[in-house]
Amino acid sequence: MTESTVQNHSGEQVVDARERGTMSCADMAMGAFDALADKASFVLVADHDPRGIRYMLQAERPGASAWDELESGPEVWQARVTRTA
Repeated sequence: MTESTVQNHSGEQVVDARERGTMSCADMAMGAFDALADKASFVLVADHDPRGIRYMLQAERPGASAWDELESGPEVWQARVTRTA
């Protein structure tokens, strides 16, 4: 990905969709997911509930991801997304 919002923090990739510019949160998350190696993960940070991205992953990449909600608003939401297969 070319967006500067993808960073490495404490050994884990962070995708901060709050600073997404012209790229949608979903595009950022799906691009980061597609770039993951098996068993690797990233933390998605958003200013809104990203449950739509969770549903998109389940629909478009069935059985390939795990979702661990880390923070659930009201100002910041965070989820760890892991490639399981």
